[in-house]
Amino acid sequence: MEQLTLTTPALLFSAISLIMLAYTNRFLAYAAIIRNLHDKYKKEKDTILFAQIKNIKQRLYLTRSMQIFGISSLLLCVLTMFLIYVELHIVAVWVFGFALVLLILSLAFLIWEIQISVKALEHHISDIENDEAN
Repeated sequence: MEQLTLTTPALLFSAISLIMLAYTNRFLAYAAIIRNLHDKYKKEKDTILFAQIKNIKQRLYLTRSMQIFGISSLLLCVLTMFLIYVELHIVAVWVFGFALVLLILSLAFLIWEIQISVKALEHHISDIENDEAN
């Protein structure tokens, strides 16, 4: 097995940073949607709006989990670099492996969130298709 060097965990910095930027943009978009849905729901207590609010709430919590796992992965990459610096290579390898597992979990939550988002959009599309069919 090749020795783990400082450059290996450093390579993940740019990837994780871009992922975190995408997650943050998702989070901000959800915040705007939630505020909009909140105002609409206060005006009219529509069951469809309530279902949309429940859906976006689930997606919001998934996005939070994605962010937590992504940030934790980045922190462990930094810790890995420190452990390599102080020459604790065996510990560094295990910490880096755990960082990779957290990144995998973050991406798995992203896949889950995308599936829920697609289902929500399919409801809107079917509503439009039903209106056109009538």
